[in-house]
Amino acid sequence: MIRIPKSVIQKIERKAQKTRKRDFQKVFKKRFEETKREMIQEFMSHPVTIELLAGSSSSNISGTLGGQANLFAFIGFNASDKPIDPILKVLESTSFKDAGESNSGRRFTLLIPTSDEIFAVSPMPWAAGRSWAKGIEKGISGLGYLLNKSTSSSRSGVAIQADKKVRTARFNNVQYISALLNKYKKKFKEMS
Repeated sequence: MIRIPKSVIQKIERKAQKTRKRDFQKVFKKRFEETKREMIQEFMSHPVTIELLAGSSSSNISGTLGGQANLFAFIGFNASDKPIDPILKVLESTSFKDAGESNSGRRFTLLIPTSDEIFAVSPMPWAAGRSWAKGIEKGISGLGYLLNKSTSSSRSGVAIQADKKVRTARFNNVQYISALLNKYKKKFKEMS
């Protein structure tokens, strides 16, 4: 019978814990990155995002304007604007930090953007302090004044606002950023 000294057993246990910690972190990171990729893909495939990426030549695939124009022109982006880029950058900043051990196991702190952070990087081109991304969810006024007209006085080049109402139309709100973030906050939390 061979006796293993207590100090050797403790050393082996510490090494085993480090190995388990590394393995768990590796698995967690892989699952986290997959979920993050899925969140960004869902954002990029949302009809509002697709419509805005297409610029002023897009049709109203989001259904927000009842086919009257497209979001890019209605919101009044300049032809060269890339309104999705700042939101994508915020979503890509989603990350986690190892918070160490607890009684229930390994803990991670999830750093997921809030709707307010997204709204802060998506200002209306004509109204500082208002977010077009929030407007997609809550509504944007002025659709009744929208004229589809190619002119150099238009920021987008294809639409302007008339002085008088030209139609009775309402903006159709759709779920966008808030719903996406709520869904993925839940998915990320289920991982930890």
